[in-house]
Amino acid sequence: MDILERIVQQQQQDLVRRKQSFPESYWEAAPLFNRPCISLKQALESSDTGIIAEFKRRSPSKPSINFKAQVSYVASGYQAAGISGMSVLTNGPFFGGSLEDLSQARAATSMPLLRKEFVIEPYQITEAKAHGADVILLIAACLPADRLQMLAKKTKSLGMEVLLEVHNEQELQDNLIPEVDLIGVNNRNLKTFTVDVQTSLDLLKQIPASYCPISESGLSDPETVAMLRGAGFKGFLMGEHFMRAENPGVAAADFVNALKVSSNEN
Repeated sequence: MDILERIVQQQQQDLVRRKQSFPESYWEAAPLFNRPCISLKQALESSDTGIIAEFKRRSPSKPSINFKAQVSYVASGYQAAGISGMSVLTNGPFFGGSLEDLSQARAATSMPLLRKEFVIEPYQITEAKAHGADVILLIAACLPADRLQMLAKKTKSLGMEVLLEVHNEQELQDNLIPEVDLIGVNNRNLKTFTVDVQTSLDLLKQIPASYCPISESGLSDPETVAMLRGAGFKGFLMGEHFMRAENPGVAAADFVNALKVSSNEN
């Protein structure tokens, strides 16, 4: 069993308990549930950097990234840095996150928020809306095409945007549906955890112009992001590079400034 299969299995077990404790109707009555969403796609298309900064404490490959960071402080710092949006890891067992992290980020910022989670059931989409998410991540590697489309339709029905994550051409071609707004190319192989930015470049030409293309994982220097931006990517999902810093917001601001310099040089 690879890491993705283990995460999905754990998610299925957790969902049984969560649905027993909090039925979907509970989240539908939450104060944030009817909040109008903020478009990440529009934010990226009007941005001169396209950075989506992530909040995560750990990952399966990095047991400790930053357990001291406070979500609200990091979110405020990211917004002050001028980033386009924020990704919040809500998976507890493998990433040390929670839905409360998402709520705290929502309270601290006015930028688009992505719930970064392994979504396998509509219930999780309702949860996300109730905690302030604007965008839902759907990972092609752990969802059959028909189920992914069902979840995408649920997301759109609640006014949120869909970020489809793919790792190869087959996953991309199987899921080019109208309900998808943004397509993220993950440069990390989920089975081996190796990272290759060439994955983004190879798949970019296969992404239709109606979708907003995002490069994910392995992005740590302004020159690489500037190169990808020049190739046509609109968004860049970055987490570990900022979260390793003592002050992630300052690290993001420094990166944004360096990226502007690199982009002007190119």
